[in-house]
Amino acid sequence: MRILLTNDDGIKAPGIEALVRALHKEHEIIIAAPMVQQSGMSNALTIGPPIEVARDTEMESRYGIEAWAIGGTPADSAKLYIETLAGTAPDLVVSGINHGANLATDVIYSGTVGAAMEGYFHDIPSFALSLDVHSELSYDDAAAIFARDLEKLLPETDKVFLYNVNYPVFLKDGEAQYVFGRQGKRDYINAFSREERDGRVFYTMAGEVYDSDKSSATDIYATEQGYISVTPLVTDLTDYVELDRRLEK
Repeated sequence: MRILLTNDDGIKAPGIEALVRALHKEHEIIIAAPMVQQSGMSNALTIGPPIEVARDTEMESRYGIEAWAIGGTPADSAKLYIETLAGTAPDLVVSGINHGANLATDVIYSGTVGAAMEGYFHDIPSFALSLDVHSELSYDDAAAIFARDLEKLLPETDKVFLYNVNYPVFLKDGEAQYVFGRQGKRDYINAFSREERDGRVFYTMAGEVYDSDKSSATDIYATEQGYISVTPLVTDLTDYVELDRRLEK
């Protein structure tokens, strides 16, 4: 397959290079990723200022692939490549492997998911891959598992999909086992810390994870049990229950 790799950790991040190592011998690989770290950017686009684009000759010479460093957001990177730089559209978009999980409500903020969603917007099947920061797995381990299991993760139909995949801290029974489930609900306690410097006030994002929904059907529960969580995502944010209620009046 012709696979576009992107991410939000930047083109020099170890997670994306691990994917290159795992996939480039069997597939045609292209990279279009941010020049610098862009976590938490969700689907943000750069509107107005010009976006710098440069070839990453080091990555290209090392692996014999096409690699673009994009001076914008994760979504910029995927969108710009697909709409402007691509001679032929990719068959698949893979975003990651992210440094840290993207579970539950965090999906809304995730630049990893935002980049993959650009592929989905363009009717290209897409994966967002994330690895828990405390995982016993390395990026190379997770990338090798993804490369090995890619074919079986693909749906049996031609339906375009967006799968959010999270690798856990440990693998149950030492094996890669997949659980398809829904998003849980996650928030953070004391999410901001305050400090003053030179008469100016600053707040830093911090806090402790608080999960208000991690029932057995959720992505949080699956990863806590040592399974690789897969959540199919959509971009339609319509509240159909409320819509139906209003239309019934």
